[in-house]
This record gives sequence, structure tokens and C-alpha cells, in this order.
Amino acid sequence: MSKADEPNQRAADRQAEVTSRYGALARAAASGERIVDCGEDAFAEGQFGSAGYDQETSELPEGAVRASLGCGNPVAVAPLAPGQKVLDLGSGGGIDVLLSARRVAPDGMAYGLDTTAEMVTLARTNARQAGVENVEFLHGRIEEIPLPDAHVDAVISNCVINLSADKPRVLAEAYRVLRPGGHFGVSDVLARPGLTPDQRAEAERATGCATTLTAEEYRELLLGAGFTGIDITSTADAGVGVHSAIVKAGKPAAPEGAVLRPMRADDAEAVLSLYQSGIEEGDATFETAAPSWEAFDAARLTLHRYVAVDDATGGVTGWAAAAPTSSRKAYAGVVEHSVYVHPSARGRGVARALLDALVASTESAGIWTVQSGIFPENTASLALHQSAGFRVIGRRERVGQHHGTWRDVVLLERRSPLVS
Repeated sequence: MSKADEPNQRAADRQAEVTSRYGALARAAASGERIVDCGEDAFAEGQFGSAGYDQETSELPEGAVRASLGCGNPVAVAPLAPGQKVLDLGSGGGIDVLLSARRVAPDGMAYGLDTTAEMVTLARTNARQAGVENVEFLHGRIEEIPLPDAHVDAVISNCVINLSADKPRVLAEAYRVLRPGGHFGVSDVLARPGLTPDQRAEAERATGCATTLTAEEYRELLLGAGFTGIDITSTADAGVGVHSAIVKAGKPAAPEGAVLRPMRADDAEAVLSLYQSGIEEGDATFETAAPSWEAFDAARLTLHRYVAVDDATGGVTGWAAAAPTSSRKAYAGVVEHSVYVHPSARGRGVARALLDALVASTESAGIWTVQSGIFPENTASLALHQSAGFRVIGRRERVGQHHGTWRDVVLLERRSPLVS
């Protein structure tokens, strides 16, 4: 096997291990046994398995409650409403799907996705016994969700994402299937910061809860997938270097007919074309030609760049990106940004959606100031930024020449009320 194939093989081995283990647990639950996945003493009482649900499970089939293997109650933090669609990643015996189905009834739908065929069968049986019809249990991998883009209003999961060998792919898929403005709310197992690889491996072995991330590693992966509004709250300490936590985030809102997603390398041509178009209009920048993709990419922060995509055509209609203002440590929380929108997409809220997403992304990363310099003649951009909470802090007069003409620049900034 070549080195390039090793990660894929490890992921396949991990998938087979998880499927085998949870298949056995599903068969045990179906036969009436009480099943336990992580160690009995791994988490504080009331935070593990069905004990974390208080009285919510009183009307559910005993089999669904018995098969609960989670480390919290993600349904309690997901803002579900009647008529919505919700997806549970790694739905197991179906407890969170059945609880979600109650909240979105009568016209909503709750989906459960599990890689283990026996768990899917068990969940369907539990749904029939509960008399719940607005559910659908799917057999598949959480790294390849078998649902269309922008299909659900919420994604939940209970102590499952830690089992995946490809967590970035899981989070990218969760982002894909969420509608603009949708919510991500999961319970999961996290590692305490500062553990050595051996200590982390021992903690995972002791709890039986697979590979874990620290809160900051989780946050970075969520940002990389495009999520904003990230909140990670520890719920119970296992005492061996890991703890359970509630992880909440959101997919940025977008105007009708559009969706926002992280900028990718294959967006290069469209992004640079929009950049050049803005340059040629004359009031966007002192630049006279768009840079190469390599220069553009190197100058901007990887985790804080978005494109707006037209639902109908798949074409990029706008982009926003942030760049550091300085390499000095004191300015680590200060960035400058740019927003460019195709003329055909202006006036539809695309620029505001991109700007809001960029601000929320930087806040989730602890950045406290976003700033920009705008030509005073660019009145539309000035109005956009001021409506989004930016304030004018000054004007640099005749600061530079643009096509032989001295021009002023208005300086704006937004100081985050959330980041101190």
C-alpha cells in the first residue's frame, strides 16, 4: 500500500470497526438487553445515555430508551419548530429522532442516519412502536449524507462525530445539507487541552469513545466548514482527560436563490474575475489588476473567506475575504476585509449576507476588529458597512494616486461586542 492510500485505509478500517461494534450493540438492544458503550463511570451521573433526558423519554418505547448511547441531549439545544426538517447524524436506536419528530410535528420531518444496518432496523421498529410517522431512517455514512443540498433546518448528533476518522468531511456534509440560517447542535466528547498523544489515546481507551478533538480543534474545523456563531460548552468531566460538551453553530443566512459557502481553490477563476470587474469600475481599490490566485490565496486568512453561489446556475455571484493587518502579535485580533459582488446580484442582499458571514466568522475565531478603507465616492459600500455596524473613524486625504489622480480613503471599523 502506498503512503497516499494509508489515510483512506485507516478510515475504512475505522468505519468497519464502528459498524461491527454498533451492530452488536443493536442486536443486544433488540433482544432486550441494556447496552453500554462508553465506560459506566465515564461521565457524571445524568449526562450519559438515557439519563441525560430527564422525563422527555417517558412516552417512548423502552427499546429506544434502552439503546441510547449518547453523552448529552442535543434535542434540548436545537431550536426546532413545527414544520421544520431535522437530521440526526448517527441516530442509533432513534431516541433523538423520535424526540425531534415531536417538536417538528405535524408537518415537519425528522431524519436519522446511521452506518449500521442493525441500528436502522432497530430505530424503524422503535418508531412503529411509538406510532411516530414523521420520521425516516436512512442507512449510510455521516461522511456522505444521502440528502440534497440545503434540505434540513437543523443537524443534531449525540456522541457520534468523535467516531469518524474524517471529521472535516462530516462537518462539510452537515453544512451542505443545512439550509441558509440553519442550526448545528450536537453533543460530543472532547479532549482536554495539553494532553500528549499518549495521554489522549489512554483517555479515549478508558472511555471507549474513539478519537477526540479539543474545543479549539473542533472550533477550527467548524470554521473551515463555513460555520459561524460557534459556542462550545463543557457539560461533564470524565476525569481521564476527556469531557462531554454541547457544540452549537450556524450556517450563514443568505438571500433567496443564493447560498454561502467557504471559498475553494476551484473558485479561483470566478473570484478573480469578480475582483477584476470591480477594479475596472474604478471605485473598489487602488489595485489596477487582479493578482494571481497564488498571491490572493497567500494574502488572505484561510478560515475567513466566503463565496455566494446562485442556486439555479451554481455560479459565484460574490465573495468576501479577510486578511491580517499586520504580522505583529499585538494585531492578531485585527483584520481588514474586502467584499465584491457581481453587478447582476447587487440589490438582492448578497453583499450584506457575505459581510455578516465574514464578521460572524471572525468573531467565532476571537478576532475583535474588522476594518476597511473605502473611497468616499463608493457610497453604496459606505452605506452597506454602516448598516452592518461599522463606524467611520477618519478620512485619509490624498493618501494615494489612482490612475494619476490623488484620492481620499474613508476608514471604517467594526469592534466586536462579543470579543473582549
